[in-house]
Amino acid sequence: MSAVLRRLVAGVDEAGRGPLAGPVSVGAVILDPRRPIKGLDDSKKLSGKKREALYLLITERALAWHVELVDIDEIDRLNILHATLQGMRRALCALQPAACLARIDGNRLPPDLPCAAEALIGGDTREPAIMAASILAKVTRDRAMVAMHEHFPAYGFHAHKGYATREHLAALLEHGPCLHHRRSFLPVRQSQLFA
Repeated sequence: MSAVLRRLVAGVDEAGRGPLAGPVSVGAVILDPRRPIKGLDDSKKLSGKKREALYLLITERALAWHVELVDIDEIDRLNILHATLQGMRRALCALQPAACLARIDGNRLPPDLPCAAEALIGGDTREPAIMAASILAKVTRDRAMVAMHEHFPAYGFHAHKGYATREHLAALLEHGPCLHHRRSFLPVRQSQLFA
């Protein structure tokens, strides 16, 4: 077995914990040290165009990658934290080859992981594999929200991606929640009283 395969390190990060609508997206990536990717950074610091370009490079060059979408039913049933942690576990379990170690952005580790793991606060600014996971998660979620806009144009999902902007809150009050809104989030619950 090569030295690369003996120490496969996966980065894990999520996008979309805070929005009022849409899934949480969790990326898991094992980078290939023989195929470096320039320009990796926290997805929030990159333009949409740069994220899309890096997404293509990551999916072409990584040893393994997976993006797990956690739907609103699971979010509402478990709460946002526990649903995200479950998504992280599933994303890691889906990697082939499997990781020997997972570096997870944040201060919490999911239960029942398939490998050793460490939580890294600010990992999306420190660990390239977490940066890559952040980019895959963000691009995947943004694409899902743009597609959602096609079916529910009244909410403006293509623009705010489900976050609680003034425009989104106004649309919620006018139209009430759609099937992609997280009923367990307070602004969505409140909007049902007035819709």
